[in-house]
Amino acid sequence: MKAALAWIALAALAGCGADAPQPKALPGPQLAAAPVEIREVDLTYSAEAVLEAVRQSTVSAQIAGRIVDIRFDVGAMVKKGEVIVRIDERAASQAVAASEAQVREAQAGLANARAQLERNRQLLAQKFISQSALDQSEATYKAAQARVTALLAGAGAAVTERSFATIVAPYSGVVSARHVELGEMAAPGKPLMTGFDPSTLRAVANVPQAQVAAIQASGRARIELPALGQWLEARSVTVVPAADPRTHTTRVRIGIELAEDVKGAYPGVFARAHFVTGRAPKLLVPRAAVLRRSEVTAVYVLDEAGRPLLRQIRLGTAGDERAVEVLAGLKAGERVALEPVKAGLQAPKA
Repeated sequence: MKAALAWIALAALAGCGADAPQPKALPGPQLAAAPVEIREVDLTYSAEAVLEAVRQSTVSAQIAGRIVDIRFDVGAMVKKGEVIVRIDERAASQAVAASEAQVREAQAGLANARAQLERNRQLLAQKFISQSALDQSEATYKAAQARVTALLAGAGAAVTERSFATIVAPYSGVVSARHVELGEMAAPGKPLMTGFDPSTLRAVANVPQAQVAAIQASGRARIELPALGQWLEARSVTVVPAADPRTHTTRVRIGIELAEDVKGAYPGVFARAHFVTGRAPKLLVPRAAVLRRSEVTAVYVLDEAGRPLLRQIRLGTAGDERAVEVLAGLKAGERVALEPVKAGLQAPKA
């Protein structure tokens, strides 16, 4: 009897389970996707490059003296004409005062020589002196004139030398190095500060001689700053007419124009120059869709049902900052997820 009741209870439970509705799997959020397509792109030759400043200079002292003021330090932005360093100018000021006193003395002597010449001309007209006496007066007057001119030039040189005690920025830029400290002695030719103009940067790359002709014919290039994630258009491409006999490479200068939102670009930053050498159709995939894990390069391909499936691919070198060439693993028309991390969370488990 107990066994029969147990079988009846099991049957009832089984019936209830069969009639109960099964829970449905919730669909995941829709993935942003883009098609793999064939487009005509620029063929490029890539070379490692480095940024350098077109305008970079080291300001040096032109007079001797103790440094009494340093207005800026490394990293400071300086405007053209601003005072950056001051040198003690007391000795130079004394030299200016002495020169001005000598000029006043010479001017007084010139005035006396002029008056004596006028008197002698009157005396010669009255036959009181000889012609030689008048000639001597004229010579004295001309000598006084020459002395005043010489002393005025010396006074101007003293004033100019005193102005060297105040060192100003020759152009607007950023201080990249400070070579002196407050209280040190400056001497003619001693470096004080080094700066550069951040708005006039260029990239410099060494390329094989076999690529020089194609680079010159195109005259186009793009600069990639990997550390900043930025791409810059080249304003000019200049091939330096000289080759390195050891490496058989030629230096190429690429003029660039930095936008205001590009931060962290300064001389010495690593860059990559992409020189345009032609155009050709290539199979491209968005760079945002590429997933790199160790040595594996892959994308998530969406099937007909919209499910992401991981697929390994092999990339080429052509493309731009938005898309990259695919050599194997994809075909035109397939759709790939633009957010591979999110797609990996929704991918079906093996």
